[in-house]
Amino acid sequence: MKKENETVIVVGAGPSGLSVAATLTNQSIPYIILERENCFASLWKKYSYDRLHLHLKKQFCELPHKPFPSSFPSYIPKEKFLDYLEDYVSHFKINPLYHRTVESAEFDEGNEKWKVKAMNKDSGEVEEYDGKFLVVATGETSDPFVPEIEGLKSFPGKVIHSTVFKNGKEFKDEHVLVVGSGNSGMEIALDLINNGAKTSIVVHFLSRGILNLGLFLMKYLSMEMVDSVMVMLSKIVYGDVTNYGVSRPNEGPFYMKVKYGKYPVVDVGTYHKIKSRELKVLPAEIECVNGKDVLFKNSHLHTFDSIIFCTGFKRSTHKWLKGDDYLLNDDGIPKPSYPIHWKGKNGLYCVGLSRRGFYGAAGDAENVANDIRSILQNL
Repeated sequence: MKKENETVIVVGAGPSGLSVAATLTNQSIPYIILERENCFASLWKKYSYDRLHLHLKKQFCELPHKPFPSSFPSYIPKEKFLDYLEDYVSHFKINPLYHRTVESAEFDEGNEKWKVKAMNKDSGEVEEYDGKFLVVATGETSDPFVPEIEGLKSFPGKVIHSTVFKNGKEFKDEHVLVVGSGNSGMEIALDLINNGAKTSIVVHFLSRGILNLGLFLMKYLSMEMVDSVMVMLSKIVYGDVTNYGVSRPNEGPFYMKVKYGKYPVVDVGTYHKIKSRELKVLPAEIECVNGKDVLFKNSHLHTFDSIIFCTGFKRSTHKWLKGDDYLLNDDGIPKPSYPIHWKGKNGLYCVGLSRRGFYGAAGDAENVANDIRSILQNL
């Protein structure tokens, strides 16, 4: 068993973990990053669809201490974002330890250190790391989630999660059911429309302009006031979307994002497809599946060739983080309310779990680095 002593142990090398690394480097604080995949930002590199773009303007998506190049478009496509991350990792000399799956992390009261055990998937050995500080930066999108549906195993066609989907070419001429109505579901549905895609939607529609206005207003107004403005503008721009089978949630888009982790859907062409009836809206809930037939809870039956689940993610922090009854709940989301959600006890922190996107993760990373620096200076 390999054993290492570190100042800060960071778990996760996605954008949140990279943000932590950069802020710690900026404060000259030594650290290591443990990453279960074979690359950084694996969700973006390996598990995202081809047409993916950042849905917010680039100034809301920058990682700490390095702005996007001025030549980048306002809404950055996946490949350019990956170029930015490559440059970011090189600039801050970030070297994650890959293929390390954390099996346990527990605070040792006697030594006042975190003991982290990680399986090295290359050597097959369990490695142990001791650190004064532990940062959970595994992100909101850790483990793909597919709901349990009666009879799903009887479906003879392709059943995949959105993390496996790349583009709609292989689904040409198929009837495809897209389950889930977040931004991934909407974009994947657009990629499938010409091939007979069907989708289930329970969603706020917001234009990019409306959403960016909302983010600006959040700096000055309460969430409740901003949500009221967003809903009003959405109704003015899109009218009565219930005419097309789209129901409006009772709560505002920013409130739903913080409380449930559901991002408001940014309209990149979906609404036009729904309005023209090219994209069919089906009930939100599936009753059961029997072969190719899918029965919905309104008793309507539809037949499909493939099903794509855009049903989001769960977090598995509770499986390996031991003894924490303060910072994270069973779903890996902070218990303390914003803006003090990032700090736990005994040197435990979390970054990128506040349901506030890259902008929130960057703020978390700065707070964590500053807090660690302050503690170290007072030792």
